[in-house]
Amino acid sequence: MIALIAVLHVVSSIQTLGSLAKEVGGDRIEVESLAKGYQDPHFVEAKPNLMLVLNRADLLVYVGLELEIGWLPPLVLGSRNPKIQVGEPGNLDCSQQIPVLDVPTVRVTRAMGDIHPLGNPHYWLPPQNARIIAREIEERLVLLDPDGRAAYQKNLAAFEARVARKEKEWGGIAAKLRGMKIATYHKSWTYLSQWLGMEEIGYVEPKPGIPPDPQHLVRLIAAMKEEGARLLLMENFYNKSVASLVAEKAGAKLLVLPTDVRAEPSITDWVTLVEAVLKQLAAAA
Repeated sequence: MIALIAVLHVVSSIQTLGSLAKEVGGDRIEVESLAKGYQDPHFVEAKPNLMLVLNRADLLVYVGLELEIGWLPPLVLGSRNPKIQVGEPGNLDCSQQIPVLDVPTVRVTRAMGDIHPLGNPHYWLPPQNARIIAREIEERLVLLDPDGRAAYQKNLAAFEARVARKEKEWGGIAAKLRGMKIATYHKSWTYLSQWLGMEEIGYVEPKPGIPPDPQHLVRLIAAMKEEGARLLLMENFYNKSVASLVAEKAGAKLLVLPTDVRAEPSITDWVTLVEAVLKQLAAAA
């Protein structure tokens, strides 16, 4: 007689966290994600159907650091699911063990733009952070499903081994990019830049979430020329017109990069997401 496994229902805010949860949970979990991979995770419409998805969840995993603050809290409250409310075992803020970058050292005001007062939430691309997220998810799954401990530990070990192999493969690309000066559209590539040793010399947005004025763009173009910034990175959900103009005037190449699993059909998990980003960077370096 085949023993039936009680499947846990895991809901993630973004696709990448759902993918990492599946790496650890395997057949013992089912995963749904609220945001699409091609969407700006700051701005997801809080539709009633998403409350229904959350109503069925045993575990909610999300980026935290207020990335989803504009849409996730009302969905969690509206789900009427006591398991996933803040402070419950079924609510996992994946940023808790992350070494957070860009934490403001002064009091945050609206004049500073859409700055995140707890630090930069775009942390899931570097391998070390992916390992941290996977370990946090494993610990929480064991708490919710003790019978699955051995399976979760085995899956986590397999994922960590895969990440270690990939890091060795990516070493050549990282060496090629180290020291490269770049500009970015939004301040969301900081963790990637730190991992790869790239230097960010400016941003299209003068402040996070604030559209640039002509004077700012003139200064940015001049800085890119002076510093020799050859690449301008931007997410694939922003309008390209301004960034294209800046790159052209600065003599740089615009790279429109995916930031989440399922941003493109070929990006099916964290590894293929990172490889898609590195492939474009390596080709343009």
